[in-house]
Amino acid sequence: MLRKNVLRYQKDFDAIYRKGKSVGDRFVVVFCKKNGLSYGRRAFLASKKVGNSVQRNRARRLMKEAYRLSSIELPDGYDFVIIARNTIGDANCQMVQRSLRSALKRTGVLSK
Repeated sequence: MLRKNVLRYQKDFDAIYRKGKSVGDRFVVVFCKKNGLSYGRRAFLASKKVGNSVQRNRARRLMKEAYRLSSIELPDGYDFVIIARNTIGDANCQMVQRSLRSALKRTGVLSK
């Protein structure tokens, strides 16, 4: 993942939370917003509610892999914040991928 494709600044997160669209699914919550750039940016978050550091890192790895597999179909110019729910600890990669795709479809970004 290129450095320019990662959300890093609090003002960007605040704008996505305030003006973006949010959709929740069983394992993830997705916030998305157009960014006006020629490339997309993303962030993967797992709070302490998910578990200890090992479980949080596993959740982030699962979300990154699910996003990578779906990214081919995603248009450029969107910011995504993908947040793990505490139920993600019981999931495998395929389950997280289905959950993420479902949430992305409901935001209207991913074609059906």
